Amino acid sequence: MNHSGETIGGLDCQIVDFPGNNKPEILVVLCHGFGAPGDDLVPIGFEVANEISRRGKESAPSIRFVFPAAPLSLDSVGMYGGRAWWHLDLEKFQAAIDSGEERDLRQQTPPELPAAREQLLQVIEQVLDATGLSSNSLILGGFSQGSMLTTDVALRMETNPAGLFVWSGNLLNEDEWRDLAPNRKDLKVYQSHGTQDPILSFQGAIRLRDMLLDSEIDVEFFQFPGIHTIPREAIGRLADRLMALKASS
Repeated sequence: MNHSGETIGGLDCQIVDFPGNNKPEILVVLCHGFGAPGDDLVPIGFEVANEISRRGKESAPSIRFVFPAAPLSLDSVGMYGGRAWWHLDLEKFQAAIDSGEERDLRQQTPPELPAAREQLLQVIEQVLDATGLSSNSLILGGFSQGSMLTTDVALRMETNPAGLFVWSGNLLNEDEWRDLAPNRKDLKVYQSHGTQDPILSFQGAIRLRDMLLDSEIDVEFFQFPGIHTIPREAIGRLADRLMALKASS
């Protein structure tokens, strides 16, 4: 595997090519969550690649993983090295966690969301152009705040990506997403969420799932008895999807 860094669409990106040197057949763009460093999800790329290798290298697809770092630094709030796609009211956020109060995000549209969306769309467009791939060879996904950004982007793309992986995300920007979702009926979504998640509520994940299902979008929902994390089953499911894309090409 090859691992390198590059600025794409104005964002610092980590790139992992599996198995390396070959022309990629599939593009995977994964976005990290609030407060994480830009390379937070890079180990996921290696885990997925290892899982695929265990299943048989001779049938493994050539994959380019791209991990963009969010544009906003959190150094000013004491989260040194942390990045964000949009800012949070940290005092309000912590108070909700301490009290056990659910944070219902349905009517929230962060002011920085449109700019983050445009930057991620630029990353996607430039990498597709560079590889000669189309959106039907693209997997989008992310964790927490990154998963909500990629959901927003997937709902707005001209054509469906080959899959959307929502790890510990919630329903956000509901009015716009409900208007957009009916245009994505052929989109395949994999969603995972911990039933004890104190950061983004399990109920918020159910709301997102149900909104997508209301628009006849194909959603595979995996709940697990855990907190705010990405379970091994979710990583295995991404490997499954990549192998299925290779088999159908």
